[in-house]
Amino acid sequence: MKASEIRSKWLEFFAEKGHKIEPSASLVPHNDPSLLWINAGMAPLKAYFDGRVKPDNPRLANSQKCIRTNDIENVGKTRRHHTFFEMLGNFSIGDYFKEEVITWAWEFLTDKKWIGFDPERLSVTVYPEDEEAFKLWNEKIGLPESRIIKLEDNFWDIGEGPCGPCTEIFYDRGEAYGNDPSDPELYPGGENERYLEVWNLVFSQFNHNKDGSYTPLPNKNIDTGAGLERFASILQNVDSNFDTDLFQPLIQETAALANVKYNDKPEYDVALKVIADHIRTVVFAVGDGVLPSNEGRGYVIRRLLRRAVRYGKILGLDKPFMYTLTKTVGDIMGVYYPEVLEKREFIEKVIATEEEQFHKTLSDGLNILADISAQAKEQGKTQISGNDAFKLYDTYGFPLDLTEDYASEHGLSVDREGFDIAMKEQRDRARAARQDTESMKVQGGVLSDYTVKTEFVGYNDIVKQSKVLAIVVDGQFVDHVGEGQTCQVILDSTPFYAESGGQVSDQGVLESNSVLARVEGLFKAPHGQHVHLVTVESGELKVNDIVKSEVDREKRLDIIKNHTATHLLHKALKEVLGEHVNQAGSLVEPQRLRFDFSHFGSISPEELSQIEQRVNEQIWKGTAVVIENKSIDEAKAMGAMALFGEKYGDIVRVVQVGDYSLELCGGCHVDNTSQIGIFKLLGESGIGSGVRRIEAVTGRFAYEFLEGQLDLLRQSAGLLKSNLNDVPKRIEALNQQVKELGRVNESLQGKLSAIEAGQLTDQVVTAGNTQLLAAEVQASSMDALRTIADELKGKLPEAVIVLGAVSGDKVNFVVAVPQELVKKGLHAGKLVKEVAAVCGGGGGGRPDMAQAGGKDPSKIKEALKRAEELVSQNV
Repeated sequence: MKASEIRSKWLEFFAEKGHKIEPSASLVPHNDPSLLWINAGMAPLKAYFDGRVKPDNPRLANSQKCIRTNDIENVGKTRRHHTFFEMLGNFSIGDYFKEEVITWAWEFLTDKKWIGFDPERLSVTVYPEDEEAFKLWNEKIGLPESRIIKLEDNFWDIGEGPCGPCTEIFYDRGEAYGNDPSDPELYPGGENERYLEVWNLVFSQFNHNKDGSYTPLPNKNIDTGAGLERFASILQNVDSNFDTDLFQPLIQETAALANVKYNDKPEYDVALKVIADHIRTVVFAVGDGVLPSNEGRGYVIRRLLRRAVRYGKILGLDKPFMYTLTKTVGDIMGVYYPEVLEKREFIEKVIATEEEQFHKTLSDGLNILADISAQAKEQGKTQISGNDAFKLYDTYGFPLDLTEDYASEHGLSVDREGFDIAMKEQRDRARAARQDTESMKVQGGVLSDYTVKTEFVGYNDIVKQSKVLAIVVDGQFVDHVGEGQTCQVILDSTPFYAESGGQVSDQGVLESNSVLARVEGLFKAPHGQHVHLVTVESGELKVNDIVKSEVDREKRLDIIKNHTATHLLHKALKEVLGEHVNQAGSLVEPQRLRFDFSHFGSISPEELSQIEQRVNEQIWKGTAVVIENKSIDEAKAMGAMALFGEKYGDIVRVVQVGDYSLELCGGCHVDNTSQIGIFKLLGESGIGSGVRRIEAVTGRFAYEFLEGQLDLLRQSAGLLKSNLNDVPKRIEALNQQVKELGRVNESLQGKLSAIEAGQLTDQVVTAGNTQLLAAEVQASSMDALRTIADELKGKLPEAVIVLGAVSGDKVNFVVAVPQELVKKGLHAGKLVKEVAAVCGGGGGGRPDMAQAGGKDPSKIKEALKRAEELVSQNV
């Protein structure tokens, strides 16, 4: 059975059981800073599990793309370690529980319509205290007690939040994978290759509280996960996941490129598997907007790419090749994940560019390794330190064996134990970070069970007569609040927008004859109601009060200008930079807009000018903004852009600006682009991980910004004694004057240096058995000091020259050593370092010429005296 067929059967089976099929979420977590990657099928559904959001259907199922990189060293060396994999999952949010999920799992695995496993080959593990699960497997399913193993590890708990016992299902691969009865690990759940875990059913029934105690959840949940790759290896009757149809086309394609054979040499097989695994990860990550960089997700992708390229060299692939495998990934996965087909050209470009850069970096790394080796020898060491070896591995992608090979060629060894310690420290840091951040929020809160429907009318109205339905103070419902109190308020209908999609919440007032309360912000309750964050300024607010709810009109008008401008900016970026540009976050507030987007490379001033011009052209056209509700399929057929990471229901809101922009959006917008007035870019920058940021203003804030810039120009014209139009010419003339004065100054400085040098030659002394000139001179900069030293080198070719000069509150030093004395072991870099240390500074340089700085000018004479001592001792 092909992997694509297994995936389809999974989704079809659970759809028949009343589950809503969730599409695979982006690998980049949306609104979840606790995760670097989506690493499990339930990760994008966390808000459902901890009660922050209530799903339309409590039964969900998916096939979720995932990335995990905590065991990267095992990839290619074991049958089942991967950095990218698909997790099949079915979930119940407060609906069905143990009996249903166990019954369905058995049906799916054993019924020939679905998977059709031999029931005699299946065993399970359960938590020892979970008698309910044991009885269901034993009495309802009919598994004998001998195939139900009780294990203490069968309890899913990642810290504070939902947790509970689990049951794992294992497939017996047969005696060929283990038949030694004396092996203490030969059982389902043990460390062996015979019993393969295929499915884990988690019964999420407790809250893990802050104090370490466990209490029953208000709503019990089911969270299951099964590996598509593992199912495929069993159903295709192959030895490992890498022998399935998910990996073999990639392995065979790479083998053909390298002119090698799979299953020929163990070292080739490992390389082929690593490349096949890593290219899947990189292709999908880049497709989801992650670009190689030196931090965060981008660093993970860079490291995986470089690791694969290094393994390519083992196969004899010395030129960029990874990018060519993008098509094969698309051929395998594109039916269910069309983004890898749609973005193929962009993905190939990103990978090819990174490969080319790494080939250069590899040369740089070899140069650094050469320096490390030379330094070790110079210091009389026979070993490269573990920290240096790890830095080469971590920064330049050098595997340890490459460093060991190079070291061996130069008569050195590598501190493997130190390398392992550095590797362990990095893994411990990563593990600690995961433990600190992966917990979900504790389930509960009075709003989680509040299901009264409310209405948002703010698209058309900003003033509304509303009824107060509920007031919450300190997590409890109350009947009233008085002056000075803060609370959360739910109204039967509201014109106030609750922050989402980058658009900030509205502000305004709730007012009646008996109360004046200020609305400072909003959020959405688990069932979607708008919850107003309110401070009572005067009077008393009571449940069932009728109040005038009024949005701050001026702020709303500023917000909608920025929001529609954001849509125009998104389209302009795609037109100027390329279709690969996708939103990676935004902020729409009254004063400004901020837009983050995926793009590799910098953006030129000319491109920024084009982007700004295109947005303003759409504003000047005065185009109507048309907003309609459509089915999701109809909207996609129209070509509407779905925004980064957003979840959409069956009916979506389509925002269309003429024939220019078409996006799915739940925010508020102007009626006509002319209302925006003007659009002005404030700045553009890179913010890491291949993501760039643009900040801009519109309307009155754009006018204020431009007026401020014009005022600066007026001030500049006044200082230059020029009119506004002539400011550039005046500055250009002044620059020419400065350059000419610089040339004159340089000439004069050279003459002064020659005079200064001529006056110093009679200060030469004998230190040990060599000539030494150690003197304080007048030099305004390090460049001037070096010029004097160069003059002296010509006049005193056999002397060691040590010069110091006070510059402001600092002191500069230059040391020059003749080549003959360099050969005898005198090193200018080491000498200047010790001299500068007397003045609280440091520096270094070449053996024949070096410079340094110091912090304490009062000790300059002491430092020069130290120079004489050092030269006497070393020569």
